[in-house]
Amino acid sequence: MPISLYLDCCALQRPFDDRSQLRVATEAEAVLKLIELFEAGDLVLFSSGALLFEVGRITASARHDYCLDLLGRCSEFVEFSDAIRDQANDYAQGGIKPMDALHLASAVTGKITYFCSCDDRFLSRAKVLKTGLTQVVSVLELVEKLKL
Repeated sequence: MPISLYLDCCALQRPFDDRSQLRVATEAEAVLKLIELFEAGDLVLFSSGALLFEVGRITASARHDYCLDLLGRCSEFVEFSDAIRDQANDYAQGGIKPMDALHLASAVTGKITYFCSCDDRFLSRAKVLKTGLTQVVSVLELVEKLKL
């Protein structure tokens, strides 16, 4: 069974960020590699109501169109539910921003293997929360785990 993956909005957009910093460039390439694996059928990329909402707020049309196209190709979708709302509220009480909490709760409720972000502050807070089977990782950590 392929690995399941949830990329938060900052990870989805990383390929569009200024790559003059080595870390940003490395993360952008890592995200593109993960998308290649998705396109090859080697991992399952999930979309969610939270992702579609946040992508809808992106004003840069190239970023918006790219993310919307990618999410539209996902075969798996996590619908917003009361369970997600309740879990997100619990995460928010643990210091997670509300939108980030919705993403994480969507991944956990969807029983997705990996939740990926490029946001260090979020990652440090989320890694100490109870996320069941879902592992919270940076894109670079995931690439290392998958030995890519």
